[in-house]
This record gives sequence, structure tokens and C-alpha cells, in this order.
Amino acid sequence: MCGRFALEVHIQLKLYEDFEISSIPPTSPRYNVAPSQQVLGVREVEGQREAAEFRWGLIPGWAKDMSIGFKMINARSETIREKPSYKKAFQKRPCLILASGFYEWQKTPTGKQPVYFHLKHRDVFGFAGLWEKWRSPEGSLVESCTIITTSANELVAATHERMPVILPQAAHSIWLDTDERRGDLRFDLLRPFPAGEMDSYKVSTLVNSPKNDSPELIRPI
Repeated sequence: MCGRFALEVHIQLKLYEDFEISSIPPTSPRYNVAPSQQVLGVREVEGQREAAEFRWGLIPGWAKDMSIGFKMINARSETIREKPSYKKAFQKRPCLILASGFYEWQKTPTGKQPVYFHLKHRDVFGFAGLWEKWRSPEGSLVESCTIITTSANELVAATHERMPVILPQAAHSIWLDTDERRGDLRFDLLRPFPAGEMDSYKVSTLVNSPKNDSPELIRPI
């Protein structure tokens, strides 16, 4: 599961280069991104990549209201091509959700201890995601997303049995290609990121509340 993550955005030029986009919405560093909040993503539209903001928690087009999104912040990779809620989005609406790290909670005798996971080089990376369009009864359009999860690698497994799918830069083009004939190639990308390229450390329980959002949340304790 992935229920919280961070996005440190200090050098926007690097975002343009790494994700091959020409512009991004005004973005500030985020240290405690939570479900139902807006997240920054990248998608491909008519062969061109673009940055977009999505509400975190997928709302299928057939949903009666947006509350279903709270149950759909993550999609299991193993069943993503069969579940009605995700099948069409997997075929037609893949995206990258930008992050610099994510949190999981480790059970201890004194309670749950938050742990922060990041890539060793500390760069921004992309979670494999899906996005959807939903129109409210009042007519407003909401674009939402979900983060795909897979079994945990050796590093994350000590804390949680699952982890978000992190896609290396070399896989971005395959993942964002909306040609349905490449579905098998995209599905093959949904595997654990190499543990040797990641690091982790314990952080403050301040992250437990989504009201807290400051650099202190990602500092080691």
C-alpha cells in the first residue's frame, strides 16, 4: 500500500529534462501528500507528454459520487487488467505520479513507526499510475488517479508487504504509450524496484497527521 508520499521540487529544470515535459503547474515542495489531495503527474495526450494535476483516489466514470476515490488510492498490479474499475484506465490512461519518497508504518511494541523510503540519489521519480475523468451531477469535471502497487522488495518488506511501483526513467516511454497493443509490455513493468537502489530511515510521527507538511517530516530521527 502507498498512503502517503513526498515530492521535493527544488530544481524544476531537472523535472523538464527527466520527464520530457515543457511546463508544469506552479508547484511547491510537498512532504505529506495524502489521499483526496491534488498530486502532480505526467501523461501522454495525442503523442505529447504533459504535466497535469489529479485528485488522488481514482473515481471511475460510472461512479455516483467521488467518495469512492478514498477506497481507490491504490490498485494492485496483479489484478489491474481484470478489475472493472481499472481495466479501461490501464488500457487507455496510464500516467506517472511524481514523488521523491514515500512512507510506510512499521509495527513495533510501542506503536507504529513511520519509515521514509527514497531512491539513493534522492531525485524525483515516477510511480506507475492510472488516471480517469469523472463528471459530477452538477457538471464539474474531476480528473483523478491511483498509484499501482506490487509486492515489496527486500528493503520495504521489513516494514510492509507491498510497495508502490516505481518506474525507472528508461521505462517512462513504454508506460505512457497508450497504444493498446503495448499492454503486455506495460504490464511487465509492474514489478518491485531494486532494493539496492533505495534507502530508508525512521522519521517523526508528525507525518501521521496530514495537517503537518514541512521538511521536518523527512528528517531522520
